[in-house]
Amino acid sequence: MASAPQTLSALLKRATIDDHEAVLKACNLELRQSKGNLEAQHHKCVALLKLDRYDDALRVLEEGGDLLKEKAQLERAYALYKIGELVEAKTIAGAITNHRGARHIEAQASYRLEDFSDASALYKDLSNSQTAFENEENDIRINRSATDAQLEWQLNGHLVLGKKTGRQELEAFETAYNAACISIARGELNQAQFLLKTAKDLCQSLDDLSDQDKDVELLSISTQQLFVLSALGKLEEAGQLASEITLQNIPDLSTRQIAQNNKLTLASTLTNPYLSHRLFQTTSALPKTDKLFDFQANLMQQNSLALDLLISKYTGVANSTLKILSEHPSPTLSSFTNGISVLNAASHAQTQLGKLGLKEILPLLEKRPSDVGLVLTIVQLYILTNNHGSAIIVLESFLKRLDESTTAMDQDVRFAPGLVAVLVSLYTLQGRKSHIKSELAKAATYWRHKSKPSKALLQAAGLSLLDSPRPEDLKAASDIFESLHAQDPNDRFATAGYVAAHATTSPSKANAEADKLTPVKRLIAGIDIAALESAGVPHAETAKPAPTTRKRGLDDKSKPAKKRVRKSKRPADYDASKVPDLDRWLPLKERASYRPKGKKGRQKVAALTQGGVSEKGNESTAVVPSEGVVKAGGPGPASKAKKKKGKK
Repeated sequence: MASAPQTLSALLKRATIDDHEAVLKACNLELRQSKGNLEAQHHKCVALLKLDRYDDALRVLEEGGDLLKEKAQLERAYALYKIGELVEAKTIAGAITNHRGARHIEAQASYRLEDFSDASALYKDLSNSQTAFENEENDIRINRSATDAQLEWQLNGHLVLGKKTGRQELEAFETAYNAACISIARGELNQAQFLLKTAKDLCQSLDDLSDQDKDVELLSISTQQLFVLSALGKLEEAGQLASEITLQNIPDLSTRQIAQNNKLTLASTLTNPYLSHRLFQTTSALPKTDKLFDFQANLMQQNSLALDLLISKYTGVANSTLKILSEHPSPTLSSFTNGISVLNAASHAQTQLGKLGLKEILPLLEKRPSDVGLVLTIVQLYILTNNHGSAIIVLESFLKRLDESTTAMDQDVRFAPGLVAVLVSLYTLQGRKSHIKSELAKAATYWRHKSKPSKALLQAAGLSLLDSPRPEDLKAASDIFESLHAQDPNDRFATAGYVAAHATTSPSKANAEADKLTPVKRLIAGIDIAALESAGVPHAETAKPAPTTRKRGLDDKSKPAKKRVRKSKRPADYDASKVPDLDRWLPLKERASYRPKGKKGRQKVAALTQGGVSEKGNESTAVVPSEGVVKAGGPGPASKAKKKKGKK
């Protein structure tokens, strides 16, 4: 967070009388004798401001009436600013003409209201005019660099004049710190780490700051260092630095909250999400005069919802995120709204990925078909399952719905560089070169007629169209590079594209700009051509297009079926050396080795004939082989005679 401006406070505290309590007592004695003394009321108001009693100063101004308010407009604006009434303070200060103090209050109020473009213009006017007191120029430089950092966070970096860090920024720890904030907003984390170290060294070397003030400033710098080290993946250094930050020693509640958030986001402290959630919720409520900026408050809210997901508060997150989404229109390019949409999808999927997550999230698309965050979440889940075809279908359907809309905002979302880049990347995975050219050409045609075109998108579109053999594509590439070259003649990429686009159609234009490029001989001076020829030219493997059917092609060779190993049916005590029993396939009672148990069983077997002579005299029976048994006596009268009668 950039340093807040403190210029007017320094102006008011540079009074000739240092004992403001004595001034206040003298004013009270005078007002007892003459309540309507306008001069005494004015001096009393100033003394109260010097003593940081802003509410009392405003009460004195209200009691003094319109005459005192007219006389003390500057004091009233400053008091309103200090108690957090920013809109009214800016209005009153803006009505004061030809007064540098009023301009400082107006710029300061604009800064806190996050009207950074207005604040930047005010500080620019102040820096171009003559300063009113000593060190005002340094204060303006500090405040202006803080405003530039906020412009970068708002993605309005084109309003920032200085793109590179100069020597002046390295002379004071405040400007070095603000320069580090600018680098963080741009994603230049390594440079930010160097600038924060420089700011800490400059702060420690100051002699006009007390040890207590130094500790306060160093804690703010360390809080920002902790974020940079975490983002760079230097978790060991970040953990050591986090142990050195004592939250209770940070006087600003907003800085203390950011420091605790940065400590909790370290991977080593997330082993217990319930403890992290409890620590995150213990932060005190921020007063009106020390609020976070919108981008910081949004990140804090998203972190809070993410912790709720980690402790399985899925229903609560789903309800709260749905309420936020209902208050914001869609489609939108707002990172906060789309981030909330992702958290809403995660709550419905209960943080499941792959097919299980898609099963829960896909029905949401029917309810919110124009939700950018939801569409990108589904695309990401399809990519994780290696289903690029379905990801393309979902994204193309969403963009087609936007194509049919006539709203200007919907068209901005349709050709948003990020969405176009996602679709082009998916096309690249499947080798759809014609689709890539078509999509980039449509996006370039749309953005070329806008006041703030996307430079990266136009460069990608021009480079893709240069490879096309079609004359209309080459003409479009020529127009793109011509506009880019006109915007920045020193841009080497734009110049090279301009030369390549006009090489065949307008050689005179190409030759005029080709001299500005690095000569080819210098570019290939260190290249060993013979070694390249002997090594050969590598060919990049392009992804094969996805099949349109699930059936196996004719040229696909089917894999041989695996042989099923059947379980052996041999008994566990099988011995190959022993001769198996020949009767082993017969029922047990029909085997030669069968010996019945009991007296009745032996009598029954004895009555049977197994190849012997029948008991009846002359009757003979056939020889029965060992495989079968013939019963003695069949059904008939003889068998009926043997039936016993029951007792009467």
